[in-house]
Amino acid sequence: MSEQGLREIIDIPDLGIVMSDGVRLSARVWMPIDAGEDPVPAVLEHLPYRKRDGTCARDEISHPWMAARGYAMVRVDMRGNGDSYGHMEDEYTQQELEDACEVIHWLAAQDWCSGTVGMQGISWGGFNCLQTAYLQPEPLKAVISICSTVDRFADDIHYKGGCLLNENLAWSSTMWAYSSRPPDPALREDWREIWMERLKSEPFLIANWLKHQRRDSFWMHGSVCEDFSRIKAKVLAIGGWADGYKNAVPALIENIEGAKGITGPWVHLYPHIATPEPRIGFLQEAKRWWDKWLKGIETGVESDPAFRGYLMEGYRPSRFNAPREGVWLADATSGGEICEYPLGPDGRLGSEGGTHVEIASPQHCGLGGGEYYAIGRGPELSDDQRVDDLYSAVWTGPALAHSVDIVGRPKLRLTLASETAQGQICVRLNHVHPDGARTRISFGVLNLTHRESSEAPEEMPLGKPVELEIELDHIAYRVPEGHRIAVAVSTAYWPLIWPSPEAGRVTVSGGALLLPERALADADEWSFEEATGADGWQTEELRAPRNEKREITDHETGLITLIINDDFGKRRDSAHGLVSGGVSRETWVIHPDDPLSARGSTHWTEETERDDIILRTETFAEMKSDLNTFYLSGRLEAYENNVLIYECDVEEAIARDMM
Repeated sequence: MSEQGLREIIDIPDLGIVMSDGVRLSARVWMPIDAGEDPVPAVLEHLPYRKRDGTCARDEISHPWMAARGYAMVRVDMRGNGDSYGHMEDEYTQQELEDACEVIHWLAAQDWCSGTVGMQGISWGGFNCLQTAYLQPEPLKAVISICSTVDRFADDIHYKGGCLLNENLAWSSTMWAYSSRPPDPALREDWREIWMERLKSEPFLIANWLKHQRRDSFWMHGSVCEDFSRIKAKVLAIGGWADGYKNAVPALIENIEGAKGITGPWVHLYPHIATPEPRIGFLQEAKRWWDKWLKGIETGVESDPAFRGYLMEGYRPSRFNAPREGVWLADATSGGEICEYPLGPDGRLGSEGGTHVEIASPQHCGLGGGEYYAIGRGPELSDDQRVDDLYSAVWTGPALAHSVDIVGRPKLRLTLASETAQGQICVRLNHVHPDGARTRISFGVLNLTHRESSEAPEEMPLGKPVELEIELDHIAYRVPEGHRIAVAVSTAYWPLIWPSPEAGRVTVSGGALLLPERALADADEWSFEEATGADGWQTEELRAPRNEKREITDHETGLITLIINDDFGKRRDSAHGLVSGGVSRETWVIHPDDPLSARGSTHWTEETERDDIILRTETFAEMKSDLNTFYLSGRLEAYENNVLIYECDVEEAIARDMM
């Protein structure tokens, strides 16, 4: 279809889709106004994030654009969220996935739908479109999964390398705040009843997640890596090198026939609105994908390279999302040479002669690590690694005689002995600039008790050398001629991961860095169209967004505190008048000498206003631990016109399980 042939569209704000158990889900739909006479494929996005105010900023850019080109774009609020009925239980439940399948069959049966359906989404939506494809609803022919994972235990927001991610607390708090909000009173006359039922049923999700500290059936559910062959829909997977989910794209293209992948320099955002730049014409790429697999139009997507990736030119360390110089690779798979660099004596990388070094990092090592998954908000990326390297064992190579393109998944082999039965290792691959500045290229972590298996962890043998291999995240990065490559190993990485119960020393007596190196790319091997979209969400700003990150050292107590405050601002929808706003606050505290001093706390405020109705939820959560137990506490408050109408306190004590 030429741009001159764009179809006039309608925007349906609250289309009801009733599930087999009677629960009404609310959908917002953009579609051609004449779809009843000329049916179109449907594309579903199924999320808990509120279509009325939560995802509008990206929806309004993307969905009208695609609808005008002959698609019904369907944004459904999951049950228990936004303007839908029902109760929220957890992420990726069987109920959630069965609802998605029901919605897909319902869409295919509508007279305005051609009978073929696609599914797309980022993060939660990227997960559940793969998980829904795993269930094989017949009308679902293709998916576009962005910033997702294939393994919910190994590579999600809860655990990494068998270590407990502190995002487990932060994300639980986020969802408690998100899901506890009321529906829009303009759409639901019984909004107050819905809200009160929703508040009473809200799960304290961190307790659910922390009760499963091994890769058990809880995490296997929804992990499509359990059987990639079950996914028959055509998969386009997209990721970002600055996102926490770097490994799904390579896994999907390696294991699903015909799957295609794209990874750019981006954080956790759609690639036509993402930072760091350059952005790409995601909507054009999506249209090519949908046109082929939902309409049968030949667009050539099946002949695209399997994995197009952006090779970033080495850049200065910074917490901010500055544009990245680089080139687009037609093939970003790990197809190059695996070069082995021994951990040599005196901290020399690539030198023979062996090594022997003891490592006992202070507990605050890792403050330069940035946030686990960045979303383009404030100072959130990893900083100069020089400070964290002071608390680590570091092996540094010589100045490079020529530039090196690292493309793939680095690994570090170690021979290591531990003086404690439990412990953790963080490995950072760094780019050392001529002036000493250090950019983190990639990193990986390992709970030493999970060295063989996350299903059946085992304590470390005391003082006995053990052979280990730590996988770092996939990356495409160029270290320039004259610069150096370094690898740093620490026994703590706060506040990205929760500390082991005991501080202990490890001794490294051997090892090697395995680096996937590719022939140098001297120019773009692929090109994309420029980013485009519809006009976007029209709002009136009532409070400007603001981001703050501070580190405080109390020289009397020795405690080090990291404070992260994100005010998302407050705005009024210019079309229908709903007011929404939110503030997130996180505090992370630790003493360098004491892993049991670790504390994490969060406080979220969510604001919803309609005419003279002023609604607000406040959520609080805290986590601490001793040698044997995690202690959780939480509080949920709801206010109508600044009067407290609901409150709930939660406390849980959960045994540590080699964590």
